[in-house]
Amino acid sequence: MQKITIENILKKKNKIPITCLTSYSKSTAQILDKECDIVLVGDSLGNVLYGMKSTKNVSIETMILHGKAVRNFVKKSLVVVDMPYKTYENKFSAYKNAKKIIKTTKCDAVKLEGGKKISKIIKYLVDKRINVMGHIGLLPQSSTNFKPKGKSVSQKEKILKDALSISNSGVFAMVLECVVKDLAKKITKIVPVPTIGIGSSKFCDGQVLVTDDILGLSDLSPKFVKRYSNIKKTIKKSVKNYVKDVKLRRFPSNKNSYN
Repeated sequence: MQKITIENILKKKNKIPITCLTSYSKSTAQILDKECDIVLVGDSLGNVLYGMKSTKNVSIETMILHGKAVRNFVKKSLVVVDMPYKTYENKFSAYKNAKKIIKTTKCDAVKLEGGKKISKIIKYLVDKRINVMGHIGLLPQSSTNFKPKGKSVSQKEKILKDALSISNSGVFAMVLECVVKDLAKKITKIVPVPTIGIGSSKFCDGQVLVTDDILGLSDLSPKFVKRYSNIKKTIKKSVKNYVKDVKLRRFPSNKNSYN
């Protein structure tokens, strides 16, 4: 099984759609590794696993813990770890924290949220040979308004400048989150690196979603999510049957016991 590299991802630009999903544990990592180009250890784990209202409270230690769990069981996919809120406020803290994440998790790249404002920080990391994935449009770490971005002329201009700025700074790919269709299409056409959309239309070079969302484990169902199964229903049924078997003393049976 040949490992996917940054170069492989770059070559997919305008050719083969890039597939990406989130993972925070061994079990999902092993499954995604067989199918996805990129496995993202997202700070969305704050909401998904820990019930946090925002990703702002996710620590670097938590990201490293889950990053290691995922990386240890991924053989093929490119592994990207989110840099948490306030871990890249300047180029020196960004380098220190990015280096710590990469060294301890053995991940392939880190992802930073922000555009022109953090372009110099991104360039500093890239110059230090750290692979960076960008993230523009809706920024969960700092947004208070979780609505589609790029509807107004001023928003369009800002997001386009953000895309060009981080592209020039050396990102190998960028996530476009909740960016309106026409703008996502324009950015994808203009920037030389792959765009990976989440709620940003089919015109991006690839797509990313939170795995729990596509499995029906999450209570949230934003417009951009497509549910491919209802695992929550399956789990509920399994738990109910287990409890019933225990109460009726049908479990454990002889088959599940040692003589």
